[in-house]
Amino acid sequence: MMGGQSIFPQVACLQMPLQQGAVAANLQTLQKMLAKACFAPNTLVVLPELWATGFDYANIALLAEETPQLLKKLQQEAAQNRIWFAGSLLDKQPTGEIYNTLFVVGPDGLTGCYQKQHLFRLWQEDQYLTAGKAAQAIQTPFGPIGALVCYDLRFPALSRQQIFAGCKLLVVSAQWPEVRLDHWRTLLQARAIENQVVVAACNGSGHLPVGDLAGHSMIISPLGEVLAEADKQPAMIRAELETRDVEAARSRFCSVAEHPWYGQDSDKVVTSEILLERIGQMRRQGSKIVFTNGCFDLLHAGHVSYLEEARRCGDCLVVGLNADRSVQALKGPLRPINSELERARVLAALGCVDFVVLFDEETPLRLLTTVLPDILVKGADWAEEQIVGADEVKSAGGKIQRIPLTSHTSTTKIINKILLTR
Repeated sequence: MMGGQSIFPQVACLQMPLQQGAVAANLQTLQKMLAKACFAPNTLVVLPELWATGFDYANIALLAEETPQLLKKLQQEAAQNRIWFAGSLLDKQPTGEIYNTLFVVGPDGLTGCYQKQHLFRLWQEDQYLTAGKAAQAIQTPFGPIGALVCYDLRFPALSRQQIFAGCKLLVVSAQWPEVRLDHWRTLLQARAIENQVVVAACNGSGHLPVGDLAGHSMIISPLGEVLAEADKQPAMIRAELETRDVEAARSRFCSVAEHPWYGQDSDKVVTSEILLERIGQMRRQGSKIVFTNGCFDLLHAGHVSYLEEARRCGDCLVVGLNADRSVQALKGPLRPINSELERARVLAALGCVDFVVLFDEETPLRLLTTVLPDILVKGADWAEEQIVGADEVKSAGGKIQRIPLTSHTSTTKIINKILLTR
């Protein structure tokens, strides 16, 4: 931490005019605006979402290859001007997946990053990019900062999680459309007020194939006061920041410190009738229902990793759980080790699980044909033609997702180990 600070001394937003796919032109615009701005040392400069490329889906894989060089350019500018940057770029992983990632870059290079969690389906972002898996704060020499990328702004739990971890500054990198400008301003002030935190939000400027961007980058105090705001045109705004302003906002009451547990996880264990009613309501609002099944006797880390990956496939995870009679038919009279109600209760306590429903048969086919999920998940060790219910789900318009198994742990191995150590 520099000079006892726990927040950057100054923050700025560089509201750039964005050109789709024109990396060199966008970089040149950035450099010209930087030269004109003359930032004070240790200013955090927030950039728009995908500031170098825009959403040029036709060339997205090639454009993602430019990111390592762009990060080097940012580091050079940061070192030359003794400033910091926060803005999103295409982020291609060795696996081939491409993320929309907000990078924080300083004079010494990359400090940390945040992958966009919520992809904007209206702009088909989910068809070309991969959603992030963790909403962690980004560590900097000035303390941790929270980060959101555009559509993430509509999901308050993301910023709440980061601010609870100790952030006093939340940065937002966006390409927010003009037709929803009122939402942009309202949501930004709400995030500042509810988290008692400084918000620095940089939007793009200009015309896109989907319409005009709103501009109106904003810097907002922990009390919700607008410290600086641009109009629709390309602009630079800045504000001085003080840790004591955040502390003052939290001095009488600190809502961000209160983190009660609202869950009653046993309520996740439902009958098939109740399940259909609940997911029916979700489907009417456009939610994607994910289904998987298993015995889950002696729940272990392999189970948990698998269920977390299954949950990431959609908006709601239903776990079909083999009842005791079903487990005995599959695995013999000595199983299960734990009763169906005990297994259901443990599964329900997992944050990634939304519903648990028991079935008596050896396979979940009857339950599956009743639920007809949008996505049926099984382990990658199952060939698709061997997956019970695959044909029925696909015939109803659903998809099959096979998840690689990352753990070699099994209930049988655990039982054998216990027997050997007796």
